[in-house]
Amino acid sequence: MTTLIRMRLYGFLRTGRVIAPLLATLILLGTLYGGGPAQAGEAYGVSAMLMFPILAWQTKLMLDVEPDVQRRLARVAVGSMARELAAGIVAAAAAAVPLVVFAIAVPWLIGGLQGPVRPEDPPLESGILAGVWAHLVVIAPAVLLGALASRAVTRSFGLGATVLVGGAVLTLVLGMRGSPLWWVAPPLMSITRLTVQGFVPSGVALISIQALMWTAVALAGYALVRRVRV
Repeated sequence: MTTLIRMRLYGFLRTGRVIAPLLATLILLGTLYGGGPAQAGEAYGVSAMLMFPILAWQTKLMLDVEPDVQRRLARVAVGSMARELAAGIVAAAAAAVPLVVFAIAVPWLIGGLQGPVRPEDPPLESGILAGVWAHLVVIAPAVLLGALASRAVTRSFGLGATVLVGGAVLTLVLGMRGSPLWWVAPPLMSITRLTVQGFVPSGVALISIQALMWTAVALAGYALVRRVRV
């Protein structure tokens, strides 16, 4: 399985598909921080929310690199569907980490963060910690959304794009304050609202649990569809 993970990462890098998400991240961060420095928690919370669709898109790009026949052969080579699925998810998560680290580091290089301005603002350290958590907690849901939009599930570019874009939009819409279906989507809006307050352990725990639960349900759905669509 380790060999299959390395092969998928190599294919993603070798084909140059890694460039598009990286450029999108550069544009996003340049737009976000171009207006001047902001509170760390607030800026990082928005950054994590905007990185979600980019990470999902990157996952789809990675999983779509592999031709259908090669994917079937990979399943035979590793001995089970579960291992083949896990190799794709792990490879996508591994590819997401450098992009997240980049998103966390860039504002420091361009002076995009600042300490508290008003007495009620959280300390800089608290905002940074909340921001790092916010970026890390969106990785798993983003990877699963990208997997659900991959060609192995949707079979066509149009449907895959619809799942990817529609899923990202619905995540934002359902996460708005007062939405009765807030629990259906990954908690992106909740993350953004929480990081404004800095690192709040109780809120971090609840949102992390919600994100993990959504990821588990999405993973089960992905595995079920892949079992049917070899």
